Amino acid sequence: MDRKDFLKKGLLSTGALAVTAVAAKGLTEEESSHPKEKVGFNHIPVESSKISTNMIIHKANSRGLANHGWLNSRHSFSFANYYNPERMNFGVLRVLNDDIIAGGTGFSKHPHDNMEIISIPLEGKLVHKDSMGNEQVIQAGDVQVMSAGTGIFHSEMNGESNKETKFLQIWVYPNKKGVTPRYDQIKLKEGKVNEFQQILSPSADDDGVWVHQDAWFDLGELSTGFSLQHKIRKPATNGVYAFILKGKATIGGQALEERDAVGVWSVDTLDIKADSDTRILLMEVPMA
Repeated sequence: MDRKDFLKKGLLSTGALAVTAVAAKGLTEEESSHPKEKVGFNHIPVESSKISTNMIIHKANSRGLANHGWLNSRHSFSFANYYNPERMNFGVLRVLNDDIIAGGTGFSKHPHDNMEIISIPLEGKLVHKDSMGNEQVIQAGDVQVMSAGTGIFHSEMNGESNKETKFLQIWVYPNKKGVTPRYDQIKLKEGKVNEFQQILSPSADDDGVWVHQDAWFDLGELSTGFSLQHKIRKPATNGVYAFILKGKATIGGQALEERDAVGVWSVDTLDIKADSDTRILLMEVPMA
């Protein structure tokens, strides 16, 4: 599958508008129109499911894989050619793609609507342009957010001609549709160790970027042997999807390694212990 087909299929399968690849011509809005999918409830176990009553474990090697030369991506949830009915989403967390983009390539101008889109660069840099007139560079240490709302066009290109760029592409269903599109990015605070830094919330007055959803993201750098109890903000409605960016940790009694994830709900707190120097992303989201 070439870039045009992969990107078009990926976006069509996830409830946003179709996209184009670097070498492809853009699609019109009429060509990219399609029915929207509903928020799923795949965290609720079915008879044949291996999912427990309030916890799921996603090992790194169980994720979907798309390697097309210019893009090497791991999908935590169903996306493009990767389909697993038990891996459609975690509550309103719809997409968690672990992307590696080859130098001189990237996602050319394409549309989205009614989705909160968060990008977290891990290595390299991305050059962002959008239909709102924003032209920015995001790199490791930054967090980018877009509320697609009534509709936007944007591109995200590797800012290096001969180096890979690695970043997390995360989509969250909004709690309201048809909002005015917006763009923002922040630079994370440096030097925080053995605590979690809030990088996303529902409030523009809080730390980090904000989204149209009762969601909170926290990023933590923990040293070997450090333990803490993370308090969930809205335990009655929210769950937490914990993703290990590097190192090893035990979360909720589960031993996890790099790029493993655990999702929990119906709990007030989450016990976390670093089994090595570890970097963890916590994503608290509504489960319905």
